[in-house]
Amino acid sequence: MLVYSVIASLDGYTADAGGNFDWSAPDEEVHAFVNDLERGIGTYLYGRRMYEVMLYWETASLEGRSPAGRDFAGIWRAADKIVYSTTLRAASSARTRIEPRFDPEAVRALKQRGDVSIGGPGLASSAIRAGLVDEYQLFVTPVVVGGGTPVFPNGVHAGLVLAEERRFTSGVVYLRYRVRGALCATVVPPTRRRPGPRRAPAFSARSGDEFGLLRSGFLGRGGGRNRLRRSLGVAHDQHGQQGARWPAPHSIYA
Repeated sequence: MLVYSVIASLDGYTADAGGNFDWSAPDEEVHAFVNDLERGIGTYLYGRRMYEVMLYWETASLEGRSPAGRDFAGIWRAADKIVYSTTLRAASSARTRIEPRFDPEAVRALKQRGDVSIGGPGLASSAIRAGLVDEYQLFVTPVVVGGGTPVFPNGVHAGLVLAEERRFTSGVVYLRYRVRGALCATVVPPTRRRPGPRRAPAFSARSGDEFGLLRSGFLGRGGGRNRLRRSLGVAHDQHGQQGARWPAPHSIYA
């Protein structure tokens, strides 16, 4: 099974227009819940930028770390990682290999050997368009950012079934959706405009689909490594002490 797990704002973005996602840092309750979900993941799929963010967990000191932070570090280090990049020549973490391009057939075969997680909306858009994603796990954060990096790619429709939901003390809502039946995703081709006066867009019957709120256009965004690292959110434990850094998904395809 391929899982796309993402922390999102209420209006469907993983980062705001300035590339910041400090608002997405989970508290100890949410972090512990995420750990339980991640525990069964055998392989993580990343692009270069997301990989460079997650590398923090390879060498992070566990001294003074919250219980959830220590737990996640062990989970991440124990899993295999595949990084898709045309610029990286070598991995900087254990159990990691570099691939020059995203190969849907190879990922399809990988799914048969265990659960796989894909990180970041850039790489995830390729998997969604290829019909590879089996489950969507959304952590909807009570904040509206008004624009930025969307959770879902533009022009893709999928029938989903709500399989689980949970509300946390912080106001975060967890929503787990499964793809309905054999349908994974259908890419809708752009509409050819006919000559004549413009008309107001018609209300789409699909807008009532389960992820209609979060569906929006994917806008690729650049950004240097230092800017990305500066935008890392810092989680705090229940006692108010600084805890584990939690990098939210980002635009990551190299």
